[in-house]
Amino acid sequence: MRYIQTTYSGPLNGSVHIPGAKNSSLALLAAACLADDIVTLGGIPIIDDVNIIAGISRDIGMEFTQEGRQVVIDPRMIHSAVIDPGKASSYRASYYFAGALLSKFGRVTIGFPGGDDFVSRPIDQHIKVFQALGAKVQMFNDYFIVEAAELKGADIYFDTITSGATINAMLAAVRAKGRTQLHNAAVDPEVVDTAVFLNRLGAKIYGAGTDRIRIEGVSYLNGGAHVTIPDRLIAGAFLMAAGLNGGQVTVQDVIPEHLGSCLAKMEEIGIHVECGESHITAYRTGSLKATRIRTGMYPSFATDLQQPMTALLLQAKGKSIVTDRVFPKRLAHVPQLRRLGAEIELRHESAILRGGVPLHGGWVHATDVRAGTCLLLAGLAAEGNTCITGIEHIERGYEDVIGSFQSIGAKLSMRELDAQELPELIHLKG
Repeated sequence: MRYIQTTYSGPLNGSVHIPGAKNSSLALLAAACLADDIVTLGGIPIIDDVNIIAGISRDIGMEFTQEGRQVVIDPRMIHSAVIDPGKASSYRASYYFAGALLSKFGRVTIGFPGGDDFVSRPIDQHIKVFQALGAKVQMFNDYFIVEAAELKGADIYFDTITSGATINAMLAAVRAKGRTQLHNAAVDPEVVDTAVFLNRLGAKIYGAGTDRIRIEGVSYLNGGAHVTIPDRLIAGAFLMAAGLNGGQVTVQDVIPEHLGSCLAKMEEIGIHVECGESHITAYRTGSLKATRIRTGMYPSFATDLQQPMTALLLQAKGKSIVTDRVFPKRLAHVPQLRRLGAEIELRHESAILRGGVPLHGGWVHATDVRAGTCLLLAGLAAEGNTCITGIEHIERGYEDVIGSFQSIGAKLSMRELDAQELPELIHLKG
């Protein structure tokens, strides 16, 4: 079994290039199924979730070739809309294949989405979308079937703001007959990126980036090329790394506007930020200040960034409160941080931190991508060695987590578990 070992690293300094956004890439790769010719996508990160999509593509007859961060997809030979439940349950965004394949095949069979489980993320708004467009949805033990003889445009009002269901609605509606209007739509950059890509292929999507999106259905989509937006969540984590022990970190190939709420909160706690056209530099010169974080849908502070921010706030003397109302159960990193000496109390959807308490190394387990990032940052600030298991979750979001953090001076390495370390692991998971 592999694990990551981190060692106290002192001030982190350096520059790191940010890959394409994972959350955008997963939508774009599924959206390519809608095209009627070859599609080229640039900036696609080399991560495990993309490898799973490559396997699904081969299963359904879609040619999928990745060279570096460029993926070439030929959807013209797709012969099936049955997605293997095991592969679908390996990552969260598998539900996009339902929206992308429904208009072409009229019937899609797919396993329930997996990936990071914050007490089973609901897909009720996705189901609502399919039914509003005229589809019938049948739920089974480990898969569901979406079926429609014809998709027809409709007015859809989301009960809650959801990026995934907004994107899925665009995928399903883009080749439906007539007009579809989405109300209370998510405004995330990944939603906009998906709309821009589909419009390049000939779709007619208007208003993406606002809470009301209009889609005029088309009968045909061309091939085309598109480059995904940078990963704002990975960029945010690296910028926070500059605040751990003092230092200066620059993230390259980013869109600063996508990180507005994160950068504002970093300035508030004492990390200085300088933005260029496509880069951001963060540095800390004094002590960090305790604060309060409340997550929300974009453009509010992202739920994906509350975990690495928690590691950073452990360095700020005083009481900080981190509240996550987007995914209140996304606090599995807290018991692991306690293993390193962190003083954190959980109350409902909030974590109450007493910062400034020295951390010490130990064994911890990552339960999701961002929890892994949090533990990695905490390990870089802790005295001694910290060993992180569950790294398969980290590799779902980072294409080279070791090399990327080493580029800013972090001391970490990939290791194999030996027999002497097994009792520690048993205790960790016990």
